[in-house]
Amino acid sequence: MMAGSWQAPRLLLAILAALVAFTFQTRRKTFMSVQEVPVSEPYVIATMRFVTNEFNKESDDKYSFRIVRVLKVQKRVTDHMEYHVNLEMRRTTCQKLETENCTLQEGELYKQIECFYSVFVVPWFEKYKILNKNCTNG
Repeated sequence: MMAGSWQAPRLLLAILAALVAFTFQTRRKTFMSVQEVPVSEPYVIATMRFVTNEFNKESDDKYSFRIVRVLKVQKRVTDHMEYHVNLEMRRTTCQKLETENCTLQEGELYKQIECFYSVFVVPWFEKYKILNKNCTNG
Protein backbone atom coordinates (compact mmCIF):
# COMPACT_ATOMS: atom_id res chain seq x y z
CA MET A 1 0.00 0.00 0.00
CA MET A 2 2.86 2.34 0.76
CA ALA A 3 4.34 1.98 -2.77
CA GLY A 4 1.03 3.05 -4.34
CA SER A 5 0.91 6.31 -2.37
CA TRP A 6 4.17 7.46 -3.98
CA GLN A 7 2.83 6.94 -7.49
CA ALA A 8 0.50 9.98 -7.50
CA PRO A 9 3.17 12.53 -6.43
CA ARG A 10 5.62 11.06 -8.98
CA LEU A 11 3.01 11.36 -11.72
CA LEU A 12 2.31 14.98 -10.73
CA LEU A 13 6.03 15.71 -10.69
CA ALA A 14 6.42 14.20 -14.18
CA ILE A 15 3.50 16.30 -15.50
CA LEU A 16 4.97 19.43 -13.91
CA ALA A 17 8.39 18.74 -15.47
CA ALA A 18 6.76 18.22 -18.89
CA LEU A 19 4.84 21.51 -18.59
CA VAL A 20 7.99 23.42 -17.62
CA ALA A 21 9.89 21.92 -20.57
CA PHE A 22 7.03 22.74 -22.96
CA THR A 23 6.80 26.34 -21.68
CA PHE A 24 10.55 26.80 -22.14
CA GLN A 25 10.34 25.53 -25.73
CA THR A 26 7.46 27.87 -26.62
CA ARG A 27 9.33 30.90 -25.26
CA ARG A 28 12.23 30.37 -27.63
CA LYS A 29 12.05 32.72 -30.58
CA THR A 30 10.72 30.79 -33.54
CA PHE A 31 10.00 32.76 -36.68
CA MET A 32 6.54 31.96 -37.92
CA SER A 33 7.05 34.07 -41.01
CA VAL A 34 9.95 35.81 -42.75
CA GLN A 35 9.19 37.73 -45.92
CA GLU A 36 10.32 40.70 -47.94
CA VAL A 37 7.64 43.40 -47.97
CA PRO A 38 7.09 46.60 -49.98
CA VAL A 39 7.94 50.00 -48.53
CA SER A 40 4.36 51.08 -49.24
CA GLU A 41 2.98 48.75 -46.53
CA PRO A 42 1.39 51.04 -43.86
CA TYR A 43 3.35 49.60 -40.91
CA VAL A 44 6.60 49.96 -42.85
CA ILE A 45 5.89 53.66 -43.47
CA ALA A 46 5.28 54.25 -39.75
CA THR A 47 8.44 52.30 -38.88
CA MET A 48 10.51 54.38 -41.33
CA ARG A 49 9.18 57.55 -39.71
CA PHE A 50 10.22 56.20 -36.29
CA VAL A 51 13.70 55.21 -37.57
CA THR A 52 14.26 58.67 -39.11
CA ASN A 53 13.15 60.47 -35.95
CA GLU A 54 15.33 58.27 -33.73
CA PHE A 55 18.34 58.71 -36.00
CA ASN A 56 17.97 62.49 -35.96
CA LYS A 57 17.48 62.56 -32.17
CA GLU A 58 20.64 60.54 -31.56
CA SER A 59 22.79 62.18 -34.23
CA ASP A 60 25.34 64.83 -33.26
CA ASP A 61 25.00 66.40 -36.70
CA LYS A 62 23.53 69.90 -36.70
CA TYR A 63 21.38 69.02 -39.73
CA SER A 64 18.53 66.53 -40.07
CA PHE A 65 18.81 63.46 -42.26
CA ARG A 66 16.09 61.83 -44.29
CA ILE A 67 15.69 58.54 -46.07
CA VAL A 68 16.42 58.80 -49.78
CA ARG A 69 16.21 55.11 -50.69
CA VAL A 70 15.02 51.93 -49.03
CA LEU A 71 17.04 49.02 -50.35
CA LYS A 72 15.23 46.15 -48.63
CA VAL A 73 12.57 45.55 -45.97
CA GLN A 74 12.13 42.15 -44.38
CA LYS A 75 9.27 41.42 -41.97
CA ARG A 76 9.80 38.73 -39.34
CA VAL A 77 6.86 37.56 -37.27
CA THR A 78 7.11 35.70 -33.97
CA ASP A 79 5.10 36.74 -30.93
CA HIS A 80 5.75 40.27 -32.26
CA MET A 81 6.90 41.81 -35.53
CA GLU A 82 10.40 42.86 -36.48
CA TYR A 83 11.37 44.85 -39.53
CA HIS A 84 14.91 44.47 -40.83
CA VAL A 85 15.62 47.43 -43.07
CA ASN A 86 18.50 48.45 -45.32
CA LEU A 87 18.33 52.10 -46.33
CA GLU A 88 20.24 55.17 -47.47
CA MET A 89 19.92 58.54 -45.74
CA ARG A 90 21.21 61.98 -46.70
CA ARG A 91 21.83 65.20 -44.83
CA THR A 92 19.25 67.89 -45.52
CA THR A 93 19.42 71.69 -45.44
CA CYS A 94 17.16 71.72 -42.37
CA GLN A 95 18.59 72.03 -38.92
CA LYS A 96 17.45 69.59 -36.23
CA LEU A 97 14.14 71.21 -35.24
CA GLU A 98 13.07 72.10 -38.79
CA THR A 99 11.11 69.57 -40.79
CA GLU A 100 9.38 71.51 -43.57
CA ASN A 101 10.75 72.07 -47.09
CA CYS A 102 14.03 70.27 -46.45
CA THR A 103 16.11 69.87 -49.58
CA LEU A 104 19.15 67.64 -49.72
CA GLN A 105 22.60 69.10 -49.06
CA GLU A 106 24.97 69.37 -52.01
CA GLY A 107 28.61 70.37 -52.31
CA GLU A 108 30.73 70.64 -49.17
CA LEU A 109 27.93 69.65 -46.78
CA TYR A 110 26.81 66.61 -48.82
CA LYS A 111 26.70 63.48 -46.68
CA GLN A 112 25.11 60.12 -47.38
CA ILE A 113 25.03 57.12 -45.07
CA GLU A 114 23.87 53.53 -45.42
CA CYS A 115 22.08 51.98 -42.46
CA PHE A 116 20.74 48.64 -41.34
CA TYR A 117 18.04 48.70 -38.69
CA SER A 118 16.33 45.91 -36.84
CA VAL A 119 13.16 47.27 -35.23
CA PHE A 120 10.78 45.61 -32.77
CA VAL A 121 7.28 46.67 -33.80
CA VAL A 122 3.82 46.41 -32.28
CA PRO A 123 2.21 48.90 -34.65
CA TRP A 124 -1.36 48.68 -33.39
CA PHE A 125 -0.03 50.04 -30.06
CA GLU A 126 2.46 52.36 -31.80
CA LYS A 127 5.29 50.61 -29.95
CA TYR A 128 8.72 50.60 -31.59
CA LYS A 129 12.16 49.72 -30.28
CA ILE A 130 15.44 49.62 -32.16
CA LEU A 131 17.05 46.24 -31.55
CA ASN A 132 20.09 46.73 -33.76
CA LYS A 133 21.52 49.59 -35.80
CA ASN A 134 24.57 49.89 -38.00
CA CYS A 135 25.28 52.96 -40.11
CA THR A 136 28.30 53.66 -42.31
CA ASN A 137 29.28 56.52 -44.59
CA GLY A 138 28.16 55.74 -48.12
